[in-house]
Amino acid sequence: MLRGNFHTHTTFCDGKNSAQEMVDRALYLGFTHLGFSGHMDPDIRMDLEAYDNEIRRLQNQYRGKLDILRGVELDLLYSPQNRQEQELLEGMEYLIGSVHFLEMDGRAAFAVDDTAGRLDAGCREFFGGDYYRMAKAYYEQEAQIFDRLHCTFAGHFDLITRFNDDRHDLDESDRRYYMPALEAMEYLVSKEIPFEINCGAVNRGRKAELYPNRFLLGNLRKMGGQILINSDAHQKELLNGGFDIAVRTAVECGFTHTLFLEHAGDGSVRFCQIPLD
Repeated sequence: MLRGNFHTHTTFCDGKNSAQEMVDRALYLGFTHLGFSGHMDPDIRMDLEAYDNEIRRLQNQYRGKLDILRGVELDLLYSPQNRQEQELLEGMEYLIGSVHFLEMDGRAAFAVDDTAGRLDAGCREFFGGDYYRMAKAYYEQEAQIFDRLHCTFAGHFDLITRFNDDRHDLDESDRRYYMPALEAMEYLVSKEIPFEINCGAVNRGRKAELYPNRFLLGNLRKMGGQILINSDAHQKELLNGGFDIAVRTAVECGFTHTLFLEHAGDGSVRFCQIPLD
């Protein structure tokens, strides 16, 4: 059983539970590691100072019982509002690099995971209703997450498919869809950026497949990429939601281990490997 999660949201952003409640749940589940990763994007901006103070408090309180890591999930289009915010971000222990918004005409035009209606409106306004053109633009921006954010790992890589199970606007087996995705993936692998297997859409009943889907995961393995398994929990009951599915899928795609983040003896944060068995 995996005993850690590094994509965790709380009431500081769009989560349903406090950071303390997430820690309590992690201890109940027998976790050894817990990474907090509140949103910082064009739509959701935490009180970063309050968040930083609370996670530091929990780190001190539970040291020796639970290895708590202080991170954020940065959207590609996020920009700090002031120097204090920039300094707080620089003090975070890890960063998830994600693309929630498509940048058009130099601005965050629309979110790809808000509602199906807004995604469709954005596709019609900026891409003439061509979902393949939109997906290509999405993956071109996904390829930039390391160069622009210097992230620790990539979050929910194929989020552009958030509504595709119901709408089928994209044929995910079509080269027009998957080739831009593979090109972005290959570039990020060349930068040694791990990819999370994100269980959020599966554990909330929104999608049948994990992010990335099985086809992309299999190609990630062939490219020599590495993975983390995260629940993308927005409520305590799903802190380990989907882990069994993710482990089974990862093994079927040829992965033998997943990565964990942990504090080293000197207080720095490093990756370690956990066998998938």
